[in-house]
Amino acid sequence: MFASGTPDTFLPEILEHVNQHYFSESPAGDFTPREIAVTLAGGSHSVLTAGGVFSPEHLDQGTAILLDALGDLSQLSSAEDTGAGPILDIGSGWGPIALDAALAHPGREVWAIDVNERSRELTVRNAERLALTNVRVAAPEDVPTDIVFAEIRSNPPIRVGKEVLHGILETWLPRLAPGASAYLVVAKHLGADSLQRWIGDTFPDLTVDRAARKKGFHVIRAARRD
Repeated sequence: MFASGTPDTFLPEILEHVNQHYFSESPAGDFTPREIAVTLAGGSHSVLTAGGVFSPEHLDQGTAILLDALGDLSQLSSAEDTGAGPILDIGSGWGPIALDAALAHPGREVWAIDVNERSRELTVRNAERLALTNVRVAAPEDVPTDIVFAEIRSNPPIRVGKEVLHGILETWLPRLAPGASAYLVVAKHLGADSLQRWIGDTFPDLTVDRAARKKGFHVIRAARRD
């Protein structure tokens, strides 16, 4: 979970700092947005990030691998372009997954959820910067309960711990529509294989496999049967 050689006595302090950072509803510190250049949906875009959110300096490697894998899968399957059903991004951060989905699928509604109010503010601003009208940004508890999702895309917050992570997935994976799929990118050294097994054991109505693997990251696919 952390770099080798980190003293075990430091881990509680590190975890507390991490959890008070981008996992907090209201992160401490100044909110000073800054621009970075990123590639989303095959194009170059300028977006806003800030301290107190996940990966504020650049598009993180795991998310980049997920977006590349989804682009490859989209080319292989016409199901991605049906235009039917909303897409959900769990733990949106400053919005790369949701923005990429909204750019690639302008006819589909994209929900971006995050407990971090700073992340939500940045995602709203970035959707406006990119003139995206199909992005809906919300706290998890504010998503209407009657919505089911045609797809879930996420770089889930592994470092919150198994109990919290499992609770997140137990909340949202049951809201996949029949025939819909979730795509989760997880680093192998952070438990990709064990998470894949847990999903398969916990959700018997989902078919679980590895959709892609690259640079130590796995893209887990969990597909609801029709």
